[in-house]
Amino acid sequence: MPPSRRSRQSDPGPVGAPIEDWFSSAAGQALLASETAGVGDALRQRPGQAALWLAPPAVDLLDVETGALALRLRCHGAGFDGALRCGLPLPLASEACAVVVIQHVLDAGSPDAALPLLEECARVLVPGGWLWLFALNPLSPYRWRWRGRGLAAREPISWRRRLRMVGLTPDPVSVGLGPVWAVAAAAGEQEGAGLRAGYLLRAEKRVRAMTPLRRQRALRWQVEPSA
Repeated sequence: MPPSRRSRQSDPGPVGAPIEDWFSSAAGQALLASETAGVGDALRQRPGQAALWLAPPAVDLLDVETGALALRLRCHGAGFDGALRCGLPLPLASEACAVVVIQHVLDAGSPDAALPLLEECARVLVPGGWLWLFALNPLSPYRWRWRGRGLAAREPISWRRRLRMVGLTPDPVSVGLGPVWAVAAAAGEQEGAGLRAGYLLRAEKRVRAMTPLRRQRALRWQVEPSA
C-alpha cells in the first residue's frame, strides 16, 4: 500500500526550528514589534533587580531599552544563546531574578514538554517575583499565518493550569496583543486575548503557595577550591 499522505498541519517540533522560521517572517515580525512595549514594561517592573528574558531567535535582544540588569537569551535548538549559551537547568542561582519573561519560547512542542522550563523559571524567581508569558492565540484569525509552520497555540486556561503546577499564581485575565489579521504591528492592548494574534499572561510567585507542592531543588553558586 502507498504511504499515507501527511497532514498539511505539521507536528510541533523541537524548540528552535519552527519558532525561528515563522518569527523571522513578516507576519512574525509584526507580532514581535507589537510586543516590544510589553517586554520593556516587564523588564522595568522591578528596577535595580535582576531579570531574565527568553525570546525567539528572530528577536533583537538589544532593541528594548531598560535599566534592569537583564540576562537576555534567545532560543537556539534545544537550549539558548545570547549573553551565554546554556540548556536546562538554567545557570542561575535559585531566587536570583525578580522578573522572568518567556516570549513565545513555549509555542512549539507539547504543553507537557514546557514544564521543565516553567519549573526552572519558577525556581529562579524570588518570592513576590513575576513571570510574564507571551503566547500565540489559537482563537485569532492571525493563526492562518502560522498554520503549518510547526507552532502550537494554546488558550490561556491551558497555561494557567501549568503555571499553577509549578507553584505560580496566574492572573485571572490575560492581555491581548498584536494584530488581528493584517500583517502590521498593532499598538495598545485589550483585556482578554480576544482575537489578537498573541496574549500576555502574568503569574506571581507567592511567598506561600496556595496548595502543597513538591520541594524544588535549589541551586546556588559554588566557588571552586584553589589548587
